[in-house]
Amino acid sequence: MISLRYIFTAATVAAFFGSLHAAEPADRQFEAMARLSEPELQANIGRVVEVAVDLTNAGLSFEPDGDRVEARYRMAFNQIAEGWSWQPNVNPAVDDYYRYKFLPLQSVQVERGAYAFEDKIGETQNMKVSWRYDYFLAFANLYDFYPRKVDDDAGFVADLPASASEHVGLMATLSLEAPLLSESTTFWKATYSRPTDFTLKKRYLIGRLTSLSFIDTQSGKLLCRIKPEDNGRCVMR
Repeated sequence: MISLRYIFTAATVAAFFGSLHAAEPADRQFEAMARLSEPELQANIGRVVEVAVDLTNAGLSFEPDGDRVEARYRMAFNQIAEGWSWQPNVNPAVDDYYRYKFLPLQSVQVERGAYAFEDKIGETQNMKVSWRYDYFLAFANLYDFYPRKVDDDAGFVADLPASASEHVGLMATLSLEAPLLSESTTFWKATYSRPTDFTLKKRYLIGRLTSLSFIDTQSGKLLCRIKPEDNGRCVMR
């Protein structure tokens, strides 16, 4: 029997942001919706879900200013390069080639055992089987939050007391929109020099971003929240 070993990134701490802002991890929310029938999925359109943003690989930057700090999460290059996001006929002066933007939510690594295989003649190797599930929030309304312009620093900004910057997390709220879910799969076959069958699944929760909240990850306290009318910025007094 193949045993499964789960390895979670720091995004899994989403469930531990404190009872005030606890949210189901993205994998559980996705899998629960994936089990629904089509009529049940349709009934979920417009439902608001809350998810934690994974800051492991592309986190916040902090710019000190006396007893204040500017926390910035850049979005300029967070484009979803999937076929369902591609808009090849747009005018790049007024729109993006990729319609949907993303916020990373969670990565789950699953080890699915191993098998013996001879990739190099005369040498049998033990080939691992590894899967990774990457979860994202997909939304097309980024410019509801701030104007579209050429700016590598464009993103979400919080003006915080310096003392609040030591353990900051992000929570996003999404109003689900059709098709609600999407998934893509990429596979790399094990070779002699890289003895691992690797499968990458990218999974998306799709909708309209309604707010992004800066959270104290230790207490669960809301520091400040950005809504579309806030021009991409919030201030904690």
